[in-house]
Amino acid sequence: MSIRRLPTELVDRIAAGEVVERPASAVKELVENALDAGATRISVSVEDGGIGRIQVLDDGSGMTPDMMALALERHATSKLPGDDLLAIASFGFRGEALPAIASVSRFTLESRAAGADAGWKMVVDGGALLAQGPAALAQGTRITVDDLFGRVPARRKFLKSPRTEVAAVADALRRLAMAHPAVSFRLVVDGRLLLDLAGEARGGVPGLVARVRALLPDGADMVPVDFQRGDLLVGGMTGLPAASRGVADQQYLFVNGRPVKDRQLVGALRGAYEDRLAAGRHAVAALFITLPMPDVDVNVHPAKTEVRFRDPQAVRGAIIASVRAALAAAGVQPARAAAAALAAAFEPVQTAHGQMSDGQMPEGQMSEGRISGGRMSDGQMSGGFAGFGALPAGRAPDRAAAVSEAAQEPGFPLGVARGQIANSYIVAEAADGLVLVDQHAAHERLVLEAMRRALGGAAAPSQALLMPEAVTLDPLTCDRLEEAADEAARLGLEMERFGADAMLVRALPAGLRGVDVAALLRDLADDLSDGAGARSLSARLDLVAATVACHGSVRAGRALSLAEMNALLRQMEAEPASGTCNHGRPTVIRLGMDALARLFGRH
Repeated sequence: MSIRRLPTELVDRIAAGEVVERPASAVKELVENALDAGATRISVSVEDGGIGRIQVLDDGSGMTPDMMALALERHATSKLPGDDLLAIASFGFRGEALPAIASVSRFTLESRAAGADAGWKMVVDGGALLAQGPAALAQGTRITVDDLFGRVPARRKFLKSPRTEVAAVADALRRLAMAHPAVSFRLVVDGRLLLDLAGEARGGVPGLVARVRALLPDGADMVPVDFQRGDLLVGGMTGLPAASRGVADQQYLFVNGRPVKDRQLVGALRGAYEDRLAAGRHAVAALFITLPMPDVDVNVHPAKTEVRFRDPQAVRGAIIASVRAALAAAGVQPARAAAAALAAAFEPVQTAHGQMSDGQMPEGQMSEGRISGGRMSDGQMSGGFAGFGALPAGRAPDRAAAVSEAAQEPGFPLGVARGQIANSYIVAEAADGLVLVDQHAAHERLVLEAMRRALGGAAAPSQALLMPEAVTLDPLTCDRLEEAADEAARLGLEMERFGADAMLVRALPAGLRGVDVAALLRDLADDLSDGAGARSLSARLDLVAATVACHGSVRAGRALSLAEMNALLRQMEAEPASGTCNHGRPTVIRLGMDALARLFGRH
């Protein structure tokens, strides 16, 4: 078989297949060019899902006719000052995108350079120059792409519906707008304005935060990230664990201002939320990583959506540390989406006559003992690695006054307990509304975090059993537990093999009283069975701690005194991670005063 040189138009179409996969790819390349040209205003117009027409107008530096001709040649660029491919401070090669797009569309390039008397226009169809001449426009560049993939029907056949393609265009523009808050962006689809963002005057992290909140519907449930470690910076916003989503479509990651979809960064973000999110849930985040250009290679992927780091572990560590620090600084913040769902769950209660009479409760709405102010005496609650402190009871009138004052205390964001529902949920009054707390889920998190802190120092204190307890299990289960005995001992759980089919428990973590030892060992063995051999020591320790914490926490169905409820609330306020349980589910929901007023028709 003979070897031949491919025609130029075919080479351009091959390049277009690498760079321009769909209309959103073309929009991304054209907007990146506008940003590299120093534009402060960028307007994008799309018709028929981007297949009919794409137009990008900017007020950047513009180009002279000679520069425009070079820009339509392959491998011509204004982006690379020297010959070092790692020294790319801009988005990419103008000469890659423009000729690639022009080879699969009818392409019109109009531009006017700064100081020029008039603009210039070039029309290219399928890679061939059709016409050129003067054009009337202000300083900047206007690019119009008509009939995209018209000459490549096979590529057009694989495109999605116009609505789906528009969604991809909006997502691409949204990502670029996040990274450049100082630039104003507009998106018009079939004559309808979908996006209109003014440029942010604030720079740095405040500008990024303002732009992210303007773009993301979940921005209210996000907290700022501002982290620096040497030359490595991480800024932006990250979502509260309780405001997670079922899909990862709200994760926006940037490296040196470039939107990327990189598995390393996604994995680092997942690691930052480890044990704070339920299975199948994904955090909302917009993180901007900035590091010296020699430390990152952006030429790994033709579309530059993936990157390679010189020190990937340092980047991963910075992302995990920055996100966790931001969540810790935010403290316990219930998600607003959960509050909205709570408000929507309430319905007016009516009798057969349309209204409730004084003191009357409809049958089935509330049974005796379903809500109480606590029946147990102060300090009666057993169990709990964190250990609750007892609040002074005092005289009833004085205590009631103290509770009312404490509910307004700004240092008590979770307010003051008023009672329990079903001996499982704490009802508290805060200065800004009603607070509901899942007592088991919240205490489970507190116990786990206390164990983790103990792991940072010496072995956790343990309490020897008066009579060691033997638990009969199958031999394979005993094998798993025997292998994890050293890790368990560091947490205060001392056990050893007792024959072929039993384990002998000699001590439990201090404060873990009244626990079902057999159930604890069975659950621990089940957890360890999932890839136990591949787990690192720290992962195994964390798994053992989580299992023990679940068994050592206040169980649902246990009546608590008001003092015990308030002690739990105060400990939650001191532990930033207590907004979700060990399995990632929310532990606290807040219903604001405004929402309460609306429920009763006061607004």
